Amino acid sequence: MASKGKGARQQAVRRARIAAAAHAAERQKRQKRITAIGLAGLLIVVLAVGAVVATAHNDSSNKASSIANTSSGSTGPGAPCVTMADALPAGAPYVPVQVGPPPAQLVTQELRAGTGPAVQPGDSVVVNYVGVACSTGKIFDSSYSRGQPASFALSDVIPGWQQGIPGMQVGGQRLLGIPPNLAYGANPPPGIAANETLWFVVELESIGASSTTDTTAAVTPST
Repeated sequence: MASKGKGARQQAVRRARIAAAAHAAERQKRQKRITAIGLAGLLIVVLAVGAVVATAHNDSSNKASSIANTSSGSTGPGAPCVTMADALPAGAPYVPVQVGPPPAQLVTQELRAGTGPAVQPGDSVVVNYVGVACSTGKIFDSSYSRGQPASFALSDVIPGWQQGIPGMQVGGQRLLGIPPNLAYGANPPPGIAANETLWFVVELESIGASSTTDTTAAVTPST
């Protein structure tokens, strides 16, 4: 009887050990699953933060690139207009270029009123002027540099002048912003880029032809 009791106790101990080992193994599996889930969650958080940082970096890079392109004065069709960058010839007025996107339509702005009769479409006029390229701010032509005004019939000059000068009076000063379709488009004369928007300040000296005719490339349509 003692032998049987001892055997029963040994079997109970073995079963208890097996149960404890099984419980420990199950607990270890649960810990591994929890650890794996935690690592996966941490990885997701890291990836999400990385994506946010990358997006912010790209946005900053794009903004910096945009600012750099603007400050470097990119040129070409559709390039923004920049402030006049050249020194003015003696006696020439400042050209107040409207900085930003080039105008899609003719801009006319009265800078100084004149007196007497107004210019009519097709009239001959005598004017002084200075012209500035929208995308570079550079002066491409000026009657002041030649030391004499220009004289021409409005029918012989670019559409922007044909439409922009009528209504001026002698002594008046007018700003003209001329889009490419009213200037030279893709076929400009030397010194003017293709599809460039042009800015002028025009001063009306008189209405009617003078003794000296000056049909300059800056305002005469290309052939």
